[in-house]
Amino acid sequence: MIRPVARQDLPGLLKLLRWMDESPQRGVLAPEARDLEGLAEELEDGLVLLQDGEVAGYVGLYAFWDGAALEGPLAYREEDLPPLLQAAEKRANELHLDRLYAFPREENHTLRKVLEEADFGLLHLTYFFVKNPEGLDYPPPEGVVIRRGFPGPGVYRELYRESEEGWALRLKWTDEELWEHFQDPHVHLLVAYRGDEPVGMAEVELEDKEASVAYIGVVPKARGQGIGRALLAEAARLATKKGATLLRVRAHDHETGALELYRNLGFSLEEAVATYAKELRARR
Repeated sequence: MIRPVARQDLPGLLKLLRWMDESPQRGVLAPEARDLEGLAEELEDGLVLLQDGEVAGYVGLYAFWDGAALEGPLAYREEDLPPLLQAAEKRANELHLDRLYAFPREENHTLRKVLEEADFGLLHLTYFFVKNPEGLDYPPPEGVVIRRGFPGPGVYRELYRESEEGWALRLKWTDEELWEHFQDPHVHLLVAYRGDEPVGMAEVELEDKEASVAYIGVVPKARGQGIGRALLAEAARLATKKGATLLRVRAHDHETGALELYRNLGFSLEEAVATYAKELRARR
């Protein structure tokens, strides 16, 4: 039986999540909490698969980009994954969602096969690297300065669009949403300028003792000059100043230059995540 998750299901769900944590081959986007109180606060629109009254599987949905992201599906048995996925799609259709996303770890070949058999398409692989932020000291090239601060919606959108054509999401944000985002004290934008012209940027998000470079990009005409490396070094200095002891970066599989840069600078691969998507109805 598959039904909405209830409070009495939380101990069984916690057990399932801890089972997932034991192996990267089971890894998929899932609730982060590993205690009953945290799970109760975190869960929104989730479904559980029950067998003999025990939680044997889970799938959840939450708003994401232009549709919803799946938490899971996660189950002890491979044969229970397809019905969980079907239940999630049914729920998404009831909510009139246009698109579903799923995020299994690269090693999770079992779930990846189930997703592909259900007509989910692979968009890309994202590689996450980590490093102590100390030791990255690369000044910008001559004539380039790096300043911290949001340059305004117009300048930001143009730089965002030119730096990486795959970053379409932020282009849909309103001016008010952009201003609100960059007023968050945990979010810092570093912009590289050649004279008065912005030529690159890096967005750094700080939480506890970790700093994550959410985006980093350089406009095509300014690449190959050390600007990306200088932005990363400035992000590391900011992280150290704010007390972070871990710097996390990411790159998609097609961003070969960034992948090579991170490896050459001593970053270690933490994990790789596959992004899948499925259209539930024709785009309007």
